[in-house]
Amino acid sequence: MQRRLDRRSFIALGAAAPFGILAGAPLALGIAPAPAWAQGEAPKEGADFTRLATPVASDSPGKIEVLEFFQYSCPHCFHFAPDLETWRKRLPADVAYKRIPVAFAPQTLPHAKLYYALETLNKLEDLHMKVFTAFHVDKRRLLDPKDIADFMAANGIDREKWNATFDSFTVNTRATRAQQVWQNYKIDGTPMIGIDGRFLTGPSVVRAQSKAGALVVMDWLVERVRAERGKK
Repeated sequence: MQRRLDRRSFIALGAAAPFGILAGAPLALGIAPAPAWAQGEAPKEGADFTRLATPVASDSPGKIEVLEFFQYSCPHCFHFAPDLETWRKRLPADVAYKRIPVAFAPQTLPHAKLYYALETLNKLEDLHMKVFTAFHVDKRRLLDPKDIADFMAANGIDREKWNATFDSFTVNTRATRAQQVWQNYKIDGTPMIGIDGRFLTGPSVVRAQSKAGALVVMDWLVERVRAERGKK
């Protein structure tokens, strides 16, 4: 329990902590080109993914729901995001992909609100990666509402419209709902991927300890859920 509290403290401060602090395991992002499994071996529960003790209800009826749990302050989320974006764009119509911003501490709640304000204004596709870059490359924490508004204004969003959206009932409600979702999934580190309300995987979970390994397991889990549904 203390380890979880320590990890959350690092995340709340936006520290570029080692992955062992952020998500409980070492990770050499981008180094391992492929999963470290024997040829033809399928991913294994407990080794490449975990199963939730209590399934979480999906918000995407009739579809296979994939949830990306991330933080703008997480360096590993920043490095994984381009790969996930490529993966997301090739998904078939029966898969619903959603991002869930995680705020382990109240100090980072503005990041969750920022995400949903961008989505409400239909600016997410344009600015999602720019927010990551601002935090990790330009060293802007984007936690103060004025700093956030300055950033958005510099990127073409009307300041008054942004402020009204950022503080709106809709955005606050969605940020609160996001907290309920990641808590239901028992998320204690990022990045993490939830699939069908039952499974969790990510670069720190798979035996390959890599982004590539996580993507393979994600593909496999989606196919598994699709096959199970086809049998019903």
